[in-house]
Amino acid sequence: MSETITEEAIKTSIIEVLKTIFDPEIPVNIYDLGLIYEVNVLPDYTVEIVMTLTSPSCPAAGILPGEVENKAKSVAGVKDVTIELVFEPTWNQEMMSEEAKLELGFL
Repeated sequence: MSETITEEAIKTSIIEVLKTIFDPEIPVNIYDLGLIYEVNVLPDYTVEIVMTLTSPSCPAAGILPGEVENKAKSVAGVKDVTIELVFEPTWNQEMMSEEAKLELGFL
């Protein structure tokens, strides 16, 4: 008996895997850092991720989007992943989770 994987379960799994990716200059994962703006799982199980970087000149610009795409594609049920890299709205420290702010000493 096969169990259908829901869009919400896929989204949750993607968020968990994104929490294993760290910005090379900041010891916090990119999800809690606030770099992931949207994770959209479509009915055909393709995924659209809208993300940003801490700045347009971020040294990880050539690495992070590809790592996000590869990790998201590794989630069971995902058929394909599209990454949209945006710089509006501009990332700022207020976008970080409470845990990230605490980890970095901002609270």
